[in-house]
Order: sequence, then structure tokens, then C-alpha cells
Amino acid sequence: MIERKAFFAGHWYSYNKNDLIRDLESHFNNETFGPGELPKSQNNDSRTIIGGVSPHAGYAYSGPCAAYTYLNLFKERIPDTIIILGTHHHYYTKVGLMEKGEWKTPLGNLKIDEELATLILQNAKIITEDTSGFINYQEHNIEIQLPFIKYCAGNKDVKILPIKVTNHINQKEMDRISNEIINGINKSDKDIVLVASSDMSHYDVSNQKQLKILKKIDHAVIDQFLNFKPENILNPENVISQEDYGQFRSDQRGPSICGRQTIATLVSINKKMKATQSKLLKYYTSKDISPGGGTWTVGYFSGIIRK
Repeated sequence: MIERKAFFAGHWYSYNKNDLIRDLESHFNNETFGPGELPKSQNNDSRTIIGGVSPHAGYAYSGPCAAYTYLNLFKERIPDTIIILGTHHHYYTKVGLMEKGEWKTPLGNLKIDEELATLILQNAKIITEDTSGFINYQEHNIEIQLPFIKYCAGNKDVKILPIKVTNHINQKEMDRISNEIINGINKSDKDIVLVASSDMSHYDVSNQKQLKILKKIDHAVIDQFLNFKPENILNPENVISQEDYGQFRSDQRGPSICGRQTIATLVSINKKMKATQSKLLKYYTSKDISPGGGTWTVGYFSGIIRK
């Protein structure tokens, strides 16, 4: 059995099971940055919430924001499978899917939905099987989502399907990727939801004007999420002025939302699946949660999509 290790346990989140549960519950119960309640499934026969965006930083920063996403994804019913659309913070040129195996977490392993993986790969041209792209890279953005999934799943055997989307895709490729994923979903009779793993803008912020501009940039992209405009999420220059980008250091004057291709793909998929509503659940920055920190500032966003 192929097992992907929990490389970031003990660093970005706790390696100890009891400590991790305590931390997760504190993020859910956080009334300032989190939802202020623990997840509880209503065990409905069907669902309306079919996708969400969740950040992927260290839990001390992004945990409460991510708690909003998972509280809502699991509220109506516990899904059978969660497709996690991930990015890669280093150079990666593929759209890779891990077809078999398990991912380790301190709360227990999560199995890959091999059946759904096969259904997606059957007629796929862009998405390819790339186990090595997950096993051989210590990349955190998908891993960070897993303890939330395992905790919310409780005793149910929820499966995952990790798909890593290169940040070099164009709009035409994004459209084809979303079609390939939808084809697989439509062939399955399972309750499937999707999560796009992404933090928002990353900039050095040394004054209130720059912080205001960072938030303005992030909310401009969030507006595209709310209005189902995946092309503008993938290419935020369409809706953000160069003057705004120019407020930052010369080497940072451009889009810095690390997983915008995952958010764009999520929106593209859900738009084609006749989603009717998207909602902003929470937004804040690392500066909001830790005012005394350094100049490096990151935005965090939680949002969901309904059919």
C-alpha cells in the first residue's frame, strides 16, 4: 500500500492526536476568526453545498478560516469523497492525480477513492496519474486540509482524491480540466464535494496603505468567486489595476494568490454543474490575527458554492 507521509505534522499543525483534536476544536469554537461552533451533520438525504475554498497555512493562522469551510461542507451530510484541488509552491508542470494509496494524518489515514480516480482518468487528456508528484514532494497545501476532513468525518470512512493543478494553465486548459473532472463525477453515484486549497495574496506590508491595497486585491478576486468568473480568478490582472500591484516591492508587483488556478477550476466545475450561489464565509489576514508579527502578510479566505 502506498502511503503519503504527514510531512508537516509537528510543524504546521500538531503531530499528537489529542493535541491536534484540541487545536481543531479551538479553531471551530473561535468566535472572532472562526465559526464559533463545532461541526455537526444534519444527515440530510441530499446536499446543496457542493464546493468550497479553504486556506492552507499553519493552523495558528489559517485554522479558524478553514474551520468555516469544513463546518459547512459537512453540515448537510457527511460526503463520501472529497476531491482536493491543490497547487504546488515549487515548479510543477502537470495536472497530476494520485490514483491509489492512503494519506497519513495523526487522526488516522485517509484512503484515496480509487474508483473515482479511474473514472476521471478513463477519458482524460490533461489530467494524468502522477503518484510521484505527491509522494516525492514535501508540499503542504493538500496535506493541511486532511486533519479537518478526518476530524469532521468522525467514524465515517470518507475518501479523498488529491489533484494537483499546475499554476501554468491557461483558460482553455482550465476548461478542459474541469470537464474531465465533471465527466468522472457524473459517472459516479457517490456524494462528492470539492475543495480548492489556496491562500490569498502574499506581500511585504510595512504600512496601513499597503495592507488596505492587499485586502482590496483579495476582495476583487473574491468578487469573481461570488460572480462565477473563473477566467478573472485565473487572470486577476483583468480586474486589478497595475497601480494597485505597484504599491508593493518591485519584485512583488503582480498576482500572488498561490492557488488561484485551484479556485478558478473549482468555480469552473461548479458553474458547469449548474451551481446557483457562492458565498464568502470569512476573510482575514495574518496581520489581523497576529498584529505584532513581521511585515510578511498573507490573506485567508473561506467560501462555499451551492447548487
